[in-house]
Amino acid sequence: MSNEPAGPPLIRRQAPDGPRQSGVSLVELILFIVIVGIAVAAVLQVYGVTARANADPLLRRQSLAIAQALMEEIGHKAAANPPGGFAGPYTPANRWLFDDVLDYNGFSMAGIADLTNVPISGLENYRLEVAVVSAAFGPVPISAGLRFTVTVTDPTGEPTVLEGYRASYP
Repeated sequence: MSNEPAGPPLIRRQAPDGPRQSGVSLVELILFIVIVGIAVAAVLQVYGVTARANADPLLRRQSLAIAQALMEEIGHKAAANPPGGFAGPYTPANRWLFDDVLDYNGFSMAGIADLTNVPISGLENYRLEVAVVSAAFGPVPISAGLRFTVTVTDPTGEPTVLEGYRASYP
């Protein structure tokens, strides 16, 4: 008997002479694409949240400016209707005739306009509402005090509310 293995002879491959080939396999390439895709998605999500958060303060500041302007307008009016004063109707078109704080009770605007009812560009998606009620504050009795609330709602539906007080004094 001979010591030779049965079957075809084994062929041993030798490393080719010259530079060795290198590269990435298909599995490595797919894994790389998945990891980069997840990283890009995370970065874009953070970018989107940041962009939305940066717009919100602008809307809030604009709402606050609108509310403050109307608070100042109302605060300069008399607490009670003067003799021969304006008796209505109380609409944005005749707001320039309002002569006392109570004239603003129930006043509302969809789209902000100036005192002469000229719409202000860029503020057409804001809403404004005013409520005036009798209120006691400090030494002022409820019969002589008024609390007025100005609510401005921005285009996203977020309200900004400011309150002021006016006393009827002799």
